[in-house]
Amino acid sequence: MKLLSKYNRINIGITIIVFLLGSVCFYFVLRYILVNQLDETLQSERQEILQYVKAHQQLPDIENTREQWISFEQSEVQPAKAFMQSHYAFNQHKHEEEEVRQYIFSLQVAGNNYTVTVNKSQEETEDLLQIIILVTIAMIALILLANFIINRKVLGRLWNPFYTTIAHIKDYHLSGKPSLTLDKVSTDEFLLLNESLNEMALRINKDYDSLKRFTENAAHEMQTPLAVIRSKIELMLQTSELKQIQMQHLQEIEDATSKLAKLHQSLLMLTKLENNQFILNEQVDLKKIIEEKIAEKQDLFEAKKLKLTITLEETKVSFHQHLAEIMASNLLNNALRYTAAEGSVTITLTDSHFIICNTAANGSLDTGKVFQRFYKPGNKQEGTGLGLAIVKEICLTAGFSIEYVFANESHKFIVGFK
Repeated sequence: MKLLSKYNRINIGITIIVFLLGSVCFYFVLRYILVNQLDETLQSERQEILQYVKAHQQLPDIENTREQWISFEQSEVQPAKAFMQSHYAFNQHKHEEEEVRQYIFSLQVAGNNYTVTVNKSQEETEDLLQIIILVTIAMIALILLANFIINRKVLGRLWNPFYTTIAHIKDYHLSGKPSLTLDKVSTDEFLLLNESLNEMALRINKDYDSLKRFTENAAHEMQTPLAVIRSKIELMLQTSELKQIQMQHLQEIEDATSKLAKLHQSLLMLTKLENNQFILNEQVDLKKIIEEKIAEKQDLFEAKKLKLTITLEETKVSFHQHLAEIMASNLLNNALRYTAAEGSVTITLTDSHFIICNTAANGSLDTGKVFQRFYKPGNKQEGTGLGLAIVKEICLTAGFSIEYVFANESHKFIVGFK
């Protein structure tokens, strides 16, 4: 969920709860005020009646209306203390029962006790209360709507620099030039973020350039002594004066040197892939490349008496010629290495997949480690243990998927182009 959406949800939710609680409190407070005004009116009526009786020693003539009426009831018992109450009573002028506010008090006139009931209709009060509540609810709804619009529009614009920064970071690559340069913005927080990211990118670029130069220099410098060692060993092997044990030792040294050279090339390739030093903008004919690699290894397939089943469709992808050759070669080498003699290898190429399936010599590979560097199942010593790791890195660079499946006593490697 986006931060803005999450903020809107929390903000509007809390606002609604606060407004609901406030509306309930407002209703009861307003009702108390209006009823209190009615009570003051009733007390004024009582005061007027008492003054009239004191002055004339008789009950006043009352003219009842639709909203107020007074009744006098003679009583033999001394009346109780005056009190007010809300009560439903029959309004003779309206011919219906309605809620009224009553003030009941005692009165003595010419030695007689009377109970006086002053009734004041609450209908207008309730109508006024309903109107005020409806207006309040409408105002709350308008405030919520305005708050929602403001949050979406104003906050959306305020967060635009953040999303612009994220877009620049997504498009940024270490191998690309120029370096990351984020714009200056008016919001202090986003300005601080952009300046910090610019400084961080500058430091990363410097470290990357230093590492790249070191890798290139180390690769160049290591090739020369390796080539010298191999050439000297070849000269010594051609000397007939060497004893058998010396020849064996030299052969082992040459094998180790050859393995070291391959390991060096593989690690250098992984470094270049991780640093995105390859531009994948060529239309590569995968069918042609795979046919060439199969032809190069034909003697090896025949030496192990492997049955080849090949199904290749015309397939061209936006790739890199050299990386495509390495990917195909490494997968074929893996099939050769881990297929038992007289086994079978099936090679399939379509516009969506490149699949190599070979019969297993020693059961399944570890699916969690098969693409890890230096993984060698069954403690095998041949190879560098980097072939499948390089294939995995090539697929990541090209945006391909790669999957290992073990089924029917066969290894299957599936490269997906889409």
